[in-house]
Amino acid sequence: MSPKTRFYWLGAALAAAVVVIAGVAWYQSQPFSTARLLARLPTDNALVLVVDFRALRRAGILQMFDGSSAGQDPEYQTFVRKTGFNYQRDLDRALAAFAPTGKFLLLEGRFDWPRLRAYAAEQGGGCERDLCRMQGSLPERRISFFPLRSGMMALAVSPDASAALRLATSAPSPPAVLPAAPVWVSVPVAMLHSGDNLPAGTRMFAHSLGEAEGVTLSFAPEGQRLAAKLDVLCHTEIDAADAAIELTRVTGLLRQLIARENQSPNPADLSGVLAAGSFRSEGKRVYGYWPIQPSFVENLFGAAHQ
Repeated sequence: MSPKTRFYWLGAALAAAVVVIAGVAWYQSQPFSTARLLARLPTDNALVLVVDFRALRRAGILQMFDGSSAGQDPEYQTFVRKTGFNYQRDLDRALAAFAPTGKFLLLEGRFDWPRLRAYAAEQGGGCERDLCRMQGSLPERRISFFPLRSGMMALAVSPDASAALRLATSAPSPPAVLPAAPVWVSVPVAMLHSGDNLPAGTRMFAHSLGEAEGVTLSFAPEGQRLAAKLDVLCHTEIDAADAAIELTRVTGLLRQLIARENQSPNPADLSGVLAAGSFRSEGKRVYGYWPIQPSFVENLFGAAHQ
């Protein structure tokens, strides 16, 4: 091979390397869409929660959490002091899957990785390359986390000490139409059947949806308040119509029970919120709507105004 030919191939190889490096840098600089992140979570039979903290912060809703019991917890205060991370200021987006095998989270925000690594070591854990592990409050609560990139953390709480690594790659999934709301939760049908881990006042509503294929509940600002919206996919149009009728019946029963106590629905508590619900069916879907007053949010998070 002549020197001229070698120079040509060397130049071509260098150009290809530059293109690859630039492509990788461009790909890593692109924001993770919610759909792209969801493909990393183990969503089978899992309750999935998505929270856009940036949107809540802009709407002034996140400020309602000031003084909440979580924010005043001594362990959390210690964590904030030693890591510099405060969710009200530093967290922009969170996706969580509460699965049978553990809790899996993808967190977007601002992280001081050296301080987080030091905190893991201080708690008796440690880090190998990017993966950090530490013991939680119970033997089966083993915490692992690593950076997907500087502003994105993958974290898991599971009996598996390396469970966070399950979030390193995406699983093929069809395109999904996601709720246009800053907070939404997808509830597994199995949870509706059992009623486990559901607030007592919501179980009779959950039983009305026992034959659903999928249930999504979203929360979004609506003027000076919030609105909760239910989207249920049923097997048939008849199932959807029956579910809407049953939900309406249960809501009416709740109103009657409150009236028997010579009371009016209180928008600051859960029974008052549920009593204000309305429902309708369209095709195979059931849509529900509940207005939520600020007083309920404040009471829920222990931040009622004095």
